[in-house]
Amino acid sequence: MFRFKYLNILSFSFVAGALILAGISGCSPGSGAGDKMKVAGVFSSSLEDPQAAVIYQSLRKAEQEMDVVCDVTDNVSSGDMKRVLNDYVEKGYLVIFGSAPDSEAIIRRFARDYPEIAFCFCSSTGPSAPNLSVFNSWVYEPAYLCGLIAGRRTKTNIVGAVGTLPDPAVNCLINAFSQGVREANPSARVISAFIESPFDPVAAGRVADSLITSGADYLFAGTPGVIKTCKKKGVRAFGNLQDQYSLAPATVISGTVWDLWPTVEKVITDVEEERYQAQDLREWSMMAKGGAFLAPYHSFEGKVSIELKDMIDQIRRDIMAGTFRVPANELPPPLYSGL
Repeated sequence: MFRFKYLNILSFSFVAGALILAGISGCSPGSGAGDKMKVAGVFSSSLEDPQAAVIYQSLRKAEQEMDVVCDVTDNVSSGDMKRVLNDYVEKGYLVIFGSAPDSEAIIRRFARDYPEIAFCFCSSTGPSAPNLSVFNSWVYEPAYLCGLIAGRRTKTNIVGAVGTLPDPAVNCLINAFSQGVREANPSARVISAFIESPFDPVAAGRVADSLITSGADYLFAGTPGVIKTCKKKGVRAFGNLQDQYSLAPATVISGTVWDLWPTVEKVITDVEEERYQAQDLREWSMMAKGGAFLAPYHSFEGKVSIELKDMIDQIRRDIMAGTFRVPANELPPPLYSGL
């Protein structure tokens, strides 16, 4: 454990134009930091990537509800990562969140050189003392609930799932969804595939089309691009990380929602109270702490049977109460060989 003295660090003020010129998109453009703690977000993808968007939204909420000012930089390449991080450190930022899987080794080395800065990055590996914490989109509990819905409602008895890269969090997601399908309908078959990229909507659409051609009438959209194809083909989809109903109201029946706010609030509070330490923040991204939940049914509210909704609600309450655990299977799921 170590202490931060953020009030003693030189603060800087920026205007919106300067942020744009520097490639930094402010959560609150033009506001001066004053004595407020400064929090940054750094992403290798654009903010169109749902994972980056979830983190960004939580940083915006922190600025609204806590005594902090935040700025973010997206589309940061590995070659530019050290420069961007160094820029934030030099400008007095004491907390840096982000998601940049291609730059993880760079981030870890940089964090070791600045032990007085709290780094908190999305990662499938562990924390590094004293100052690098990790989190991930551990939304496999609501994914299991989605699987129960798909298993009960499929007409073809073939259900599909499209993921990004086979890392532990994504594996958990696909495995939990598949388990839910099988438990609700032992006759159903789950066909899964990865696009082998953290973000590629075009590839995701192609994979989704292949699974639909193979008979899947419900797809878990573990990555952007799947829902658009499901809408075109007239099959149902489950969103992921965000409530994606608005993308296709007649297509998206529900989905997983990831809320990083419990994680962000905890880290910033720990820094403010001088008790921050490196840790795996996994539990703050799960249902019991409000970090994950099942998206509303929206227009499908009256189309999902009362019996199925009651079953889902009871399991959700049991998960929240700690009396039911969705297995966290981090092994790579069986992949569909028909692509």
